Amino acid sequence: MQVIKRDGRAVTYDRSKIVIAIQKANAEVAPSEQVSEETIDSIISYIEGKNRVRMLVEDIQDIIEQKLMAEGKFVLAKTYIIYRYSRELVRKANTTDESILSLIKNSNPDVMEENSNKNATVASTQRDLIAGEVSKDLTKRLLLPEKIAKAHEDGVLHFHDSDYFLQPIFNCCLINISDMLDNGTVMNGKLIESPKSFQVACTVMTQIISSVASSQYGGQSVDVRHLGKYLRKSYYKYKERFEEQFGDRVSADVIEEMVQERVQDELRSGVQTIQYQINTLMTTNGQSPFVTLFLYLDEKDEYIKENAQIILEILRQRMEGIKNEKGVYVTPAFPKLIYVLDECNCLKGGEYDYITEMAVRCSAKRMYPDYISAKMMRENYEGNVFSPMGCRSFLSPWKDENGNYKFEGRFNQGVVSLNLPQIGILAKKNEEKFWQLLDERLELCYEALMCRHNALVGITSDVSPIHWQYGAIARLKKGEKIDKLLYNGYSTISLGYIGLYEVTKLMKGVSHTDPEGLDFALRVMNHLREATDRWKAQTGIAFGLYGTPAESLCYRFARIDKERFGTIKDITDKGYYTNSYHVDVRERIDAFSKFHFESQFQKISSGGAISYVEIPNMRNNLEALSEVVRYIYDNIQYAEFNTKSDYCHVCGWDGEIIINEENEWECPQCHNKDHSKMNVTRRTCGYLGENFWNVGKTKEIKSRVLHL
Repeated sequence: MQVIKRDGRAVTYDRSKIVIAIQKANAEVAPSEQVSEETIDSIISYIEGKNRVRMLVEDIQDIIEQKLMAEGKFVLAKTYIIYRYSRELVRKANTTDESILSLIKNSNPDVMEENSNKNATVASTQRDLIAGEVSKDLTKRLLLPEKIAKAHEDGVLHFHDSDYFLQPIFNCCLINISDMLDNGTVMNGKLIESPKSFQVACTVMTQIISSVASSQYGGQSVDVRHLGKYLRKSYYKYKERFEEQFGDRVSADVIEEMVQERVQDELRSGVQTIQYQINTLMTTNGQSPFVTLFLYLDEKDEYIKENAQIILEILRQRMEGIKNEKGVYVTPAFPKLIYVLDECNCLKGGEYDYITEMAVRCSAKRMYPDYISAKMMRENYEGNVFSPMGCRSFLSPWKDENGNYKFEGRFNQGVVSLNLPQIGILAKKNEEKFWQLLDERLELCYEALMCRHNALVGITSDVSPIHWQYGAIARLKKGEKIDKLLYNGYSTISLGYIGLYEVTKLMKGVSHTDPEGLDFALRVMNHLREATDRWKAQTGIAFGLYGTPAESLCYRFARIDKERFGTIKDITDKGYYTNSYHVDVRERIDAFSKFHFESQFQKISSGGAISYVEIPNMRNNLEALSEVVRYIYDNIQYAEFNTKSDYCHVCGWDGEIIINEENEWECPQCHNKDHSKMNVTRRTCGYLGENFWNVGKTKEIKSRVLHL
């Protein structure tokens, strides 16, 4: 049996610890109040007789107290309770020693696996993680109300990023890169003037990203449209130089050719600078910047031609990949790419369809880009198209004093997520009880979110000059409070949720894809949305309903509920809960139906939403993938692909594994032929619909006879 400690660690059950604890209590009471060794053995036998694979340490202690009182040993039980309480006080006095030491020894999996972007064995990263453990300890013991801390521990809710709550910093933002590049900025007390060329603009942009990332804990999003004017500046710089040098000796056509060649070279170098800088820079958080590049061909943009060149080059370099330490091209985690589909590039004969074709080829080979439908987004956000933040949360529309919409230079104050399945487990199909529990827990979430908000109230611009004084968010004066940016919808604060599928299954016995389940799921979603809208009206703070993509939280909530409520079929037995409104991965549903179904929830979850489908290796069938991309434009706001691709575990090759002349799978990079050391995807026609059994009982693809 594994015993789950208060800090979430699992340790091997040791019956001697129970014996020692009861014996210590025995030694402090009169002989008539003591229990015998046989009674102690019977208590231990009762605990072990439950045959639990995992058990919370608090549950074990509760059983001991109950058994002692059942024996009539009330004084002994009281003594044991006092002993237990005194141990709790010791723990509360300092709860960081063990977690920090285990982190240094690389034996703290909860901390080491919490953020996949951090290498927890590196000394520079460990400094940040150690600070995070101190922050979590102080947050739990001193900074949060006890009921909020307990709700977090019990899996009622999740108070995100408590490892940074000690500091007056926030979550994600959309960097106002246009202002910072056009009007200059200051970093480390040094003035950075407006760039005069594309290459310099790319370098400055990555330095801004790194500086911004070091003073917040979430992601940074950058709209690359603002680089277009600097590519044009480079064009005119070279044109003027070459005309001055060669104008009287070379024709205008030759000069134009020379200029274009030089501009293209600078374009490649500038984009490479962005890619390499982002992947090699290390912020003070101990990780590479969590960056999103927003790739939008806005037909109203006067620099759309230059922007098209930049986006095409970004996609080309992403498709190529970056070499790892073994010299193999791999997919970098950052920057994340979000490609916007609009009338001009939605693969329906638009002027820039060729760029989308490149995006599709990139998706087939690499993890990114994700796709946003400008058409659907305009419907959901008052006609606006803008980037999500790094955490995939969306801002609500906001207008400045001149009535103009503004999105860049805004941010998210923080996130608290709600465990929906736990409410369903407790309600036991009783809807009246369900709605009562949901409202009670929403109030807890509101209080927790207000803790997030109040932690930022009153801080001055001096805590992060790059954000508040030099343009990333604002240009406040030194010593000026940031409070005005926390209200009236300028910044957002997010209510996340996990497990809409599971709570529907618990309450209705069916998935939310079933008509009866769908009705209930929509009522739940609308209830959550009404709560955030009500809080916004009451406080002036822009609360948003956020379809959180926190995959690790899906496992944490499920683990806690399994320990507390045991194994429940289709709920806790899976080891995970579904993310937000998503369809459970085990349901048989094709890509088109999944996107169509989930799009109705994205409209409600306007504070953040994304849908994804897992598809086979599509490198040899781009038309199938193109068809899905066309479908995205007309049907869903935000979508991504998880592509199954070949991979060699020996050398890291992520290209296609070949079949050699001996009819064996073979890695073309290192010639590994050991099938157990490679992932090989099946070669199919790329059909994404539902498969079926034919007359011959052979699983086949609908669109043509190809055996799986």
